[in-house]
Amino acid sequence: MQSPRYALVAYVNDSLAGFVKQIRQELHPNLPHLAAHVTVLPPRTLYEGEAAAIAAVCDVCRHVDPFDLRLGEVETFIPVTPTVFIRVVHAYRLRALHDQLIAKKPLAMKEEWPYLPHLTIVKMSTEAQAQEAYRLACHRWTEYDGSRCVQVKELTFVREEENATWADVAALPLSGVISPRIL
Repeated sequence: MQSPRYALVAYVNDSLAGFVKQIRQELHPNLPHLAAHVTVLPPRTLYEGEAAAIAAVCDVCRHVDPFDLRLGEVETFIPVTPTVFIRVVHAYRLRALHDQLIAKKPLAMKEEWPYLPHLTIVKMSTEAQAQEAYRLACHRWTEYDGSRCVQVKELTFVREEENATWADVAALPLSGVISPRIL
């Protein structure tokens, strides 16, 4: 069996999570999705194991205060991938956190793409499907009247499972908490 991949995410809650879930259900109802989130570390294989990676994240997180992210406009990664997302604007704190984490040996790796903070709405099978999803998401986003801010207080370490699903491994609070919650 191939080694599992891991990622680090900041879950999105409240009406914003409901907004993303509703669009995903409409566009791709049979696809399992990780809950609405902003990715801090994209998927990667760990060469030193879960415990070392969790310890490295804890070491960084205890020195990072909670912060807010502001969401911008709906965009797409077409033609690279058929993915529709909402960009995080003024993402300097998230980029700094990402850069601190990838400097830690258990988490370091050459990432496939440049880091672009975003909240994925949906990844479609084809470019044509993604274009249609993009149009729908843009329209719905203009109608959305909830908060466009995400408060990041905790990061969650997740592991890729079978059937394109992800399982929470550990919840890692920001600022001063030494012990993670192993899930």
